[in-house]
Amino acid sequence: MEEDRIRRTSDLLNALGSPTRLKILLTVQETNRPLHIEAVSKALKMDYAAVYRHVKVLQKSGLIEVYEVGRSRVLTVKNADTVKQLIQIANKIIH
Repeated sequence: MEEDRIRRTSDLLNALGSPTRLKILLTVQETNRPLHIEAVSKALKMDYAAVYRHVKVLQKSGLIEVYEVGRSRVLTVKNADTVKQLIQIANKIIH
């Protein structure tokens, strides 16, 4: 594996390694539509700034896209089917 690919894989696994980030990812994925960060923070009963910091990690890893809509930030899951498969694989490993 080339160095860049190793780093990106590590970033992805690191992003999935946080329970909070996994909750954010699942919350956005379950809605099947773009979701405001504010809505995610309310759904998870978390501070907006904390959610935003986790979203930046998810965005860097390529799991989530962030769009500016006016003054709001809206989230969508990139490659939703692949993310679903990753979670299924992880669940198979832990069971």
